[in-house]
Amino acid sequence: MINLKEELKKFKPIENVDQIEKSLKEDEIIDLIDVLKEIVNNSKSK
Repeated sequence: MINLKEELKKFKPIENVDQIEKSLKEDEIIDLIDVLKEIVNNSKSK
């Protein structure tokens, strides 16, 4: 049988979760900027 207390003692959280979250947010911002640039370029060409 699994001893939950022992398993929790072994648990180590991932240290770089904050970095991963930050990079994902930055990627979303870059994607949004790319979309806005495309809209501006399309409106200029008309």
